[in-house]
Amino acid sequence: MNQKELGELRRRLRPEKCAVKCVYGCYVNGNKEIVSYLDESLGRMSQEEAEKYLSLLKKTLSGTLGKNLVDVVFSTEQVMDSDEYRLLSALRESELKSGEIREEFYRKVIDSLDMGGGNYVILLAYDTYDVPSRSRDGQDLEDSDSVYRYILCGVCPVKDGKMELGYFPGENEFHSCVPGQIVAAPELGFLFPAFDGRAANIYNVLFYTKSAGDLHQDFINAVFRTEPPMSAEEQREAFESALTGALAEECRLEVVQAIHEQLREKIEAQKESKDPEPPSVTVGEVEEILRHQGVGAEQVEAFRQTCTEHFGENTALNPENLIDSKRFQVKAGEATLSIDPASSYLVETRIIDGIKYLLIPAGNDVEVNGLPVAVGGGIHTEE
Repeated sequence: MNQKELGELRRRLRPEKCAVKCVYGCYVNGNKEIVSYLDESLGRMSQEEAEKYLSLLKKTLSGTLGKNLVDVVFSTEQVMDSDEYRLLSALRESELKSGEIREEFYRKVIDSLDMGGGNYVILLAYDTYDVPSRSRDGQDLEDSDSVYRYILCGVCPVKDGKMELGYFPGENEFHSCVPGQIVAAPELGFLFPAFDGRAANIYNVLFYTKSAGDLHQDFINAVFRTEPPMSAEEQREAFESALTGALAEECRLEVVQAIHEQLREKIEAQKESKDPEPPSVTVGEVEEILRHQGVGAEQVEAFRQTCTEHFGENTALNPENLIDSKRFQVKAGEATLSIDPASSYLVETRIIDGIKYLLIPAGNDVEVNGLPVAVGGGIHTEE
């Protein structure tokens, strides 16, 4: 899925636009026991309550593609014949109306999920979307090309309310009061099937995680029985490990600067172009950066091999998962230097009298904690 397709579905999740008739679910306590079931008709709810339910489900389509939203891919064998795929398909085909099928799904989620002993709610909704045709200039037309039928699932922690000051009209006074338990934003969820090319992709699930560093692998293993994709945090760690391990002494500041700058430019170019597809970079492109920086052929080859082991052959990676494009920080001993990423080229390394230094031009305006200071009177070194 790309950003446009994601936005198209997100815009639907309003009471007046979507075809969601009911929201189903169950409330689970810290002992993995179902306390109560949820079977609520949106048509009988107030507008405000319906919007609250849809807002929670809508959050499972939020965040960054490749970080909070990752593709879980089924094999052809799974689609043809597997218990996990049959269950998801049965939920969809029954439009979630079968209590027996929902119960089987709830138990699979509850048995696999670790929510730290806390209470939570599993929410489910079914929607049908008459996908409108589009003109060449991207405008929606009245006729529909296809009908996209999908389910949304969200797992939301339930937390105790905090002590607040409330107004009691009968007494005409303010008193301390504690609201009941509150359903928080979902920790994880999924969309099945994915909406690729503005149509159902029965081989893919779009999986949501609130924390990009935690893909809830037990849940993915139990519900989808697929190899969990690498999280954004794992991708960055693997990329950095490949650089430091393969390059060794050639992993110089200038090399890292060049990689950071060129990947950051890819990210910025994609944002400026408003391309709905996330930015991508191949290992081969990073190899070219290394060669241009004078890294030896042996180290470049070692880097390629390590990346192939981590990511697979010819895999396109999202540069946003490999670097922090909003931060460039250099640590040396007890000192930490934070630079605007666009100005990272200003930092240089130099050896003076046998001692390693980080150098950055001071310019005319130097401040210490906001206080303007003068720079001068030090030792002048000529090369």
